[in-house]
Amino acid sequence: MRGVGRVVDPYVAALAATVGLAALLPAEGGAAVAAGDTADVAIGLLFFLYGSRLSAREALDGLRGWRLHLVVVAATFVLFPLLGLAAGAAMPGLLTPQLSTGLLFLCVVPSTVQSSIAFTSTARGNVAAAICAGTYSSLLGMVLTPLLAAWLIGSAVRFSADGPAALGIQLVAPFLAGQLLRRRTVGFISRHRKVLGRLDRLSILLVVYAAFSKGMAAGIWHQVTVPRLAALLLVEAAMLAVALAATSAAARRLRFADEDRIAIVFCGSKKSLATGLPMAAALFGPRAGLAILPLMLFHQMQLAVCAVIATRWSRRPAPAPPAPVPAGAGAA
Repeated sequence: MRGVGRVVDPYVAALAATVGLAALLPAEGGAAVAAGDTADVAIGLLFFLYGSRLSAREALDGLRGWRLHLVVVAATFVLFPLLGLAAGAAMPGLLTPQLSTGLLFLCVVPSTVQSSIAFTSTARGNVAAAICAGTYSSLLGMVLTPLLAAWLIGSAVRFSADGPAALGIQLVAPFLAGQLLRRRTVGFISRHRKVLGRLDRLSILLVVYAAFSKGMAAGIWHQVTVPRLAALLLVEAAMLAVALAATSAAARRLRFADEDRIAIVFCGSKKSLATGLPMAAALFGPRAGLAILPLMLFHQMQLAVCAVIATRWSRRPAPAPPAPVPAGAGAA
C-alpha cells in the first residue's frame, strides 16, 4: 500500500508523458492509420482480459449486498451526470465545447475497481463490497456509458445507425469472448498477472497516443489555455467534493455500518481511467483528444484526495470488542 499515499501516480506521469510525445511527435499519414488500428486492437484485447478476469460466480454471490451497490450505481450514473449538467448550466462558455463534452463524458464513466479496493483496504472498510461494487459498475457501464453519452452529449458522440454495432464489436464482443473462454484462460492470466497488467497499461497509453495524435492533426491544442485548464480543475474539484460528501451522507442516512460507508464513499466518488479511455476512443474517434483530458485530470485528483482521506480514516480507533459473557450467565 506504499503507492496509495503518493502525490503523483506514476501511471498518471506516464500518461502525461504520452500526451507530450503526441504533441511533439504525432503520428501522421500511414503511421497515424497504423496507430489507430493498433489502438482498436488494444481496446479489444483490454476488454477480452476484463472478461477473462471476471468470475461470474463471485459477482452473483456479491448481490447479497444489493443496497450498497444500488447507492454506488446511483452516485456513478445519476449523481455525477446531474453534476455535469449543473456545471454546464451554471458556467456556460467557461470551457470550450470539447472540454465541456469531455466533462460530461467523465460523468458517465463507471467507477474504478483497483484503486477503490486499495483505498477501502487502507481505511479498513468492506473490501469485498468494494470489489463487487466496482465490478457491477464496470459491467453496467458497458451499456449505460454509451447510452448516457449519446443522450447527454448528443452529436459529439459517434452514435450513428451503425454505432451500437461498432461498439458491440469493439467492446462487448471481446468481453463476452473472455467470459466464454475464462476456464481456459484463467490459469494463464493468473500465472502472468504482472505481465498482463503492464500490457493493460501499455494498451491504454497507446490509445492515448493515438487519440492525441489525431487531435494534433485537428489543431486542438490552441483551444487549451491556462485559464480554461484552471477552470476545468476547479469544476472537477467541486464535483469530487460534492460526490464525496453526498455518498458519505447517503450512507449515514441509510444507516450503513462504517465499513460499508467507506466502500460506498470510495466506489461512488471515483471514475475509471482504464475503462473510460478505451470507451472514449470508441465513442469519439478522431475527436477523443480533448474529450479524455478531463478524465485524466480527474483521475489524478481523485487519487490524491482519496489517499488523504483513506490515510486519515485508517487512524480512527478500532471498535471495542464485545464484553465477555460471565460464566454461568446463560443458566439463570
